[in-house]
Amino acid sequence: MYNFTTTTLASKHSALALFTFLLLSIELLIPQPSVAQSIEQLQQLRERAQQTGASSSSLPASVSPLSITSQRTLPGASSTVNGNGQFSTQPRSGMTLPGEPTISTVFPTQKAMANPPFAANLFIGGFESERTTGLNENYLVAPGDKISIWLWGAVNFSSVVTVDNQGNIFIPNIGPIRVANTPAGTVNQTVSSKIRQVYTNDVNVYVNLLTSTPVSVYISGPVLRPGQYAGLASDSVLYYLKRAGGIDFQRGSFRQIDVIRNNNVVATADLYAFFRNGTLPDISFKDGDTILVRPIGNTITVETGARNSFTFEFSDEELNGGTLNYFARPGEFASHASVSGVRNNKQFARYLTVDTFSTLPLKAGDIVEYVSDNDPQIYRINIAGAFEGASQIMVDKGTRLVDLLDHIESDKTLSDTQNIFLLRESVAIKQKEIIEEGLQRLERSMYTAPISSTGEGAIRAQEAQLVADFIARARQVEPQGRVVVSENGDIANILLEPNDTIVIPEITDLIHIGGEVLLPQSVVYNPDASSEDYIAWAGGFTQRAEDERILVIRKNGNVAFVNFSDSLLSSNETMLLPGDQIIVLPAIDTKVLQAVKDITQVIYQVAIAASVASNAANN
Repeated sequence: MYNFTTTTLASKHSALALFTFLLLSIELLIPQPSVAQSIEQLQQLRERAQQTGASSSSLPASVSPLSITSQRTLPGASSTVNGNGQFSTQPRSGMTLPGEPTISTVFPTQKAMANPPFAANLFIGGFESERTTGLNENYLVAPGDKISIWLWGAVNFSSVVTVDNQGNIFIPNIGPIRVANTPAGTVNQTVSSKIRQVYTNDVNVYVNLLTSTPVSVYISGPVLRPGQYAGLASDSVLYYLKRAGGIDFQRGSFRQIDVIRNNNVVATADLYAFFRNGTLPDISFKDGDTILVRPIGNTITVETGARNSFTFEFSDEELNGGTLNYFARPGEFASHASVSGVRNNKQFARYLTVDTFSTLPLKAGDIVEYVSDNDPQIYRINIAGAFEGASQIMVDKGTRLVDLLDHIESDKTLSDTQNIFLLRESVAIKQKEIIEEGLQRLERSMYTAPISSTGEGAIRAQEAQLVADFIARARQVEPQGRVVVSENGDIANILLEPNDTIVIPEITDLIHIGGEVLLPQSVVYNPDASSEDYIAWAGGFTQRAEDERILVIRKNGNVAFVNFSDSLLSSNETMLLPGDQIIVLPAIDTKVLQAVKDITQVIYQVAIAASVASNAANN
């Protein structure tokens, strides 16, 4: 009844909302009298006038269509209405007008480049909006610039004069003085020398260039926002390119950027030269100059192994391995270069040393990888546990374990040299693969099991969710890569691998109990105690404990199984020893889950590979 009532009330609310919506829709469809519209518009005008501080008496007696239209604004525009009909002088700050094209609507969607162009980071940041506080001394004076002039002494005069269209300034009693194309650093000297030709004695002169007139420069070619931009004549090519959004990575050239004046190329910028040597063309821009970015040239992609793993653009003369080595800068240990591409419409691939690669001709579109292919003859071995001395030892290739143990110092009263074991990276990777295979098999068994009824399907869905949570947690386990190398005091003289870790356990008097026990802890070893005693000291089994097969991990990494009656199931193990870890694993209810065998196998693999349950006992 409760669910039925709730559903009924919800249905009533939905019906009421639908009915209200239909009523509103009908009201909107019925045309209203024109008088009501005019009254509503008058009320809107009064409210706007009150918000702007105007009195109600200033409202017009009648409203005309012209006055109503003047109060409307475009979407996204400022709500402030200019009563004088003047254009707003505030910048739009990137806001686009309705219908105005943007980069997202003009350019096709492109995936991010794995290896962007070399020197592409020149266009990162907002340096185009930053200027120095002082004026560039190399700036050339242009018409429209303002110059401040002071004369004192025998003659007193002060004024701010403007450079006219002919490039002159005019000073009373002096006449016109030509200053166009005069460097800013020499304006004072040029104007002062002309004044002193008239006032030779007792007149002091001070001249200062106050402002510089912006110039209009066109930017064209493969840039993101081509068009006309304003800047100073002393601004660099980089400044104007950044104003235009930078060079299009897919289509634009970083090597050939021309400055065109009166249909002639007056300068060419190479951003590679700036990136490596800091050189840019020394040019003073003028009104009407055009910066033209040329199409991209030959490209070579360096994928890995270099400090500069970018896409490089080279001219035909630069297409060789030596030029690429200069710009890409292979890593210190890079010994070979792998080249793949197309030659004469056929696949081309070479694997060369870096020195030989420097003389190899390249073709546009080649892909290069630098590889460290040196055969290591000396590698590092780590030492952990109870030892004395250095924790790392460099050994020659082919060194074996027993040969190295003679060079490790240890305290015999504290170091258990009879139970040495290794931690090896390759074994940890293999253990991870074995666990992953078990988890994948478990997934297949759960999601492909047949279903005979609807009720069974619901139960299987719940089981699948539980198994999925278990799989997610199991995949987070990182195996240790433990290698058993000692047994009964004998140590296997195995070949060492790079970055192996030799673990010398400490002598201990503890037995660690963990897993499905009430109080996981460490207990002092008692030679007369059985496994039942140790589990009892840990509070006994939990309700989910598997008491028929209890896992025991020896200090040297060996694994044994015992049952509740303390009889060992492994033939080569007869008793518990100090340092052993007793792990009680959870039992899987066969009535609940279908893939009991797979889950149990994965649990044992995780416990042995990473000692998950024993960590709880140690903590």
